[in-house]
Amino acid sequence: MNTEIRSLEPQAIWKKFADLNAVPRPSKKEERVIQFMLDFGHSLSLETFKDGVGNVIIRKPATENMKNRACVTLQSHLDMVHQKNSDTIFNFDTQGIEMFVDGDWVKAKGTTLGADNGMGVAAIMALLESSDIEHPPLEGLFTIDEETGMTGAMGLEEGVLKGEILLNLDTEEDDEIDIGCAGGIDVTATRSYQEIAAADNHIGYSILVKGLKGGHSGMDIHKGLGNANKIMNRILSYNTAKYHIQVATIDGGSLRNAIPRESNSLLTVDETRVEAFENDFQTLSKVIANELRIVEPNLEIILTKVKRPKIVMEARAQEKLLKCVYAAHNGVYAMSASMNDLVETSNNIARVLVSNGEIKIGCLTRSSVNSAKMDLAQALKATFELADCKVTFDGDYPGWDPNPDSEILKVLKRKYVELFNEKPRVVACHAGLECGILGQNYPDIDMISFGPTILGAHSPDERVSISSVQKFWKYLQEILKDTPQK
Repeated sequence: MNTEIRSLEPQAIWKKFADLNAVPRPSKKEERVIQFMLDFGHSLSLETFKDGVGNVIIRKPATENMKNRACVTLQSHLDMVHQKNSDTIFNFDTQGIEMFVDGDWVKAKGTTLGADNGMGVAAIMALLESSDIEHPPLEGLFTIDEETGMTGAMGLEEGVLKGEILLNLDTEEDDEIDIGCAGGIDVTATRSYQEIAAADNHIGYSILVKGLKGGHSGMDIHKGLGNANKIMNRILSYNTAKYHIQVATIDGGSLRNAIPRESNSLLTVDETRVEAFENDFQTLSKVIANELRIVEPNLEIILTKVKRPKIVMEARAQEKLLKCVYAAHNGVYAMSASMNDLVETSNNIARVLVSNGEIKIGCLTRSSVNSAKMDLAQALKATFELADCKVTFDGDYPGWDPNPDSEILKVLKRKYVELFNEKPRVVACHAGLECGILGQNYPDIDMISFGPTILGAHSPDERVSISSVQKFWKYLQEILKDTPQK
């Protein structure tokens, strides 16, 4: 339980992480965690305020021997991705995360853990509360709504921050130093369709795709993981013409930045073809499971007879839907030519919802090259428009251009070698970090990103390494001691 978490070392971080995880903090519903942070800053008698969009800023003067150092902005986001297993009973709006220790890992019971980016928030809180850690002038920047639009970073006005250096604590491999990231854009396709009565001579079925790993649609997109929306669409497409399938509903995926783990559909099948349909369904399910057996060993595709739905999709709209989802690109689109092993451009078909005469398909398209991002977004737009969908682009945010000559990068590289006797990996990531957005209003701030090892972010398999947090905490303190003078 969370009492066990508080006894972990370094207690300064884990206690704050437990406090934070007791506060519900879904994206766009951060009122409680904002107040939690304001109360925290005021309890320390530190300069604490909320800006116009809800970001919280807390400032702490330097220790006596470091007053001549440059001010450091420590930045993490307050919101967390909410995902849970289908059999987990949990209300993210009212409950705190239930955590437990499993060897070197802290995990949550059937839900996301919130280590992304709660570990960064907790580390900043621990520094602000400390009385025995040497540090330059500190400025804690706690942004909101990172996971569903980065509106906190976008709304931070010019002139609010005082820092000359920004340490973003939102990356997930403890041997990496990030100096760049991808930008992204939401591509949403919608259309209405005519509902018709299901055929009298049809039998009702439900199909459930479950057991996929899911994960972060940026950091995990290169792993070849299964996408529940694409799997469901493949099954429905294969069987539609053969067995006169009529689709009633589809409900797949959830959040735009999470690889879809589950999809449900309700359909009807010609009663004269039921036996052949069930046999073909099992054959195709085994084929798909075999294709994904290495990366998705727990995939389940379940067919169940149910009461026949009364209303289904009109045939032409169904055909266009299945074809456009089949044609729409999902996964890695291009690798970077400038950095080894970096995904440049990708798309995640995150959400497919068909119900009550309305279709909604939601994608998150990412790229470290803005023109390539928009090129793929336009390709998706063309695909969906061929199915008579209306396509909108929203939430466009920029990438973060790498600066290999950064002064703070030199500090981090040097301290890493001194502390751990090996060189760190200096990388750019395919996730969306807030640095690119913050850099628009603060072009002269020297930015870097690092953090402890977190696996399975944006999924109920999310976990954070205890030993890695110890390493990260030691590293962070040493970096602050070695920051440049004003």
